[in-house]
Amino acid sequence: MSLFDLKVINSVLAELEEDRGIPREKVISAIEMALAAAYKKEYGKKGQIIRAHFNMDMGDVEFQQIKIVVDDSVVKVVDDSEDAEHTPVDDTDERIRFNPEHHIMIDDARRIKKDVDLDDEIEFPLEAQEDFGRIASQTAKQVIMQKIREAEKVSILEEYGEREGEVVSGHVQRFERGNLFVDLGRTTAILPYEEQIPGERYRQGERIRALLYKVDESPRGTFLKLSRSNPQFLVKLFEIESPELSAGTIEVKAVAREAGSRSKMAVITNDDHIDPVGALVGQRGVRVSTVTSELGGEKIDVIEWSEDTKEFIESALSPAEIMNVEINEEEHRALVEVTEDQQSLAIGRGGQNVRLAAKLTGWGIDIASAHGEELATAEENGDVEMSEETPKEAEEVLVENEDAESTESQSNEEERTQESAEDATADTSSDEETVVENTEDTETETSEEDSTEEEGSANDDDEPQDKTEEPAEEEMEEKEE
Repeated sequence: MSLFDLKVINSVLAELEEDRGIPREKVISAIEMALAAAYKKEYGKKGQIIRAHFNMDMGDVEFQQIKIVVDDSVVKVVDDSEDAEHTPVDDTDERIRFNPEHHIMIDDARRIKKDVDLDDEIEFPLEAQEDFGRIASQTAKQVIMQKIREAEKVSILEEYGEREGEVVSGHVQRFERGNLFVDLGRTTAILPYEEQIPGERYRQGERIRALLYKVDESPRGTFLKLSRSNPQFLVKLFEIESPELSAGTIEVKAVAREAGSRSKMAVITNDDHIDPVGALVGQRGVRVSTVTSELGGEKIDVIEWSEDTKEFIESALSPAEIMNVEINEEEHRALVEVTEDQQSLAIGRGGQNVRLAAKLTGWGIDIASAHGEELATAEENGDVEMSEETPKEAEEVLVENEDAESTESQSNEEERTQESAEDATADTSSDEETVVENTEDTETETSEEDSTEEEGSANDDDEPQDKTEEPAEEEMEEKEE
């Protein structure tokens, strides 16, 4: 009678191998160790070494007791009789105590197997058992779970240990104390709060890409740490978009990044027929736009690396136009002169442009005006000191003045509005008086017109008489002729 259902066992083995990547051999080994532990718990003795062999063809289990071959140089035989209690113990003897359940003397072993040597193992078959108690079954379950976890841990290390430094994708699983847990399929990775891009918001179930920058192994398991703010993440995204960069034709020499805000990247090519900046920017900026959208609108400046320090620093301060660059090799600093209209571009908002340029080039940079006035100082580590009169502060003063002027103009407009309203009121009253006067004049004119019309009608009555008299006079004249 078989102890296991082979159909169920094969189904479980196939599922573990497919979903968790655990080989069948390791699962079978875990089952055998669990059965051996359960047998020892239920039927074994102290010090015994018990092994189990699971037969996948028949579904039954064979148990063996293992004994190690030793001699007098390895173990010491201790008499357990009452007289042995009074025998003095030699503390200098480093040999271990002989255990008949664990050891077998070499002479006895050679009676069983002639060519046996020291430290060899001799197997003794044990009676098969199919009935295990609750405690033994629980022990077997714990052993199986532990071995499966260990096998899964090794499998994850083999898969993701080789992918360290690459971009991985997964789905947002949950949030916990600012940390983001990402489901990668076989395992869960963590995106710490400090490795997230400032201002980004994530939704549960949303697809996300990040850099696998560290694989930690601990007794609690394997921890995969992700990053989206690491400068290397920017480089890997460009490798995905640019075949020239992934093939090694273009090389990234330096990267300075403030995640979520702005980045600068210096590149060089070993092929004179390829423009390194144009290859990363892409036709109509399609490649750099894809990377920018992945990073939440982060601005990216791609410049060409140069062995000439002056030229490199001048390119690193783009988009500002530089008048002159003076290099101090002893202090490892550069003095950069800019015109008045280029000062704000060279320094950037809060000194961001000069700070990133200093990180990118590895040189301390001093920004000065054309008259020699020092405006800003940036160290190699990114520390920026700005003078009291910076273009940014001047702009703020200008804005304040504009605000003051706009406030005054608003008050003046209000006063003018009030005055115009009063004038309109006065004009309205005067217009009303004029309307009244015009009305009276109109009535007077109307009465005069009426009287005139009456006189005209009277005259009209007299006109027919004159007209009748005129034809009579004409007739008299005709007769006289």
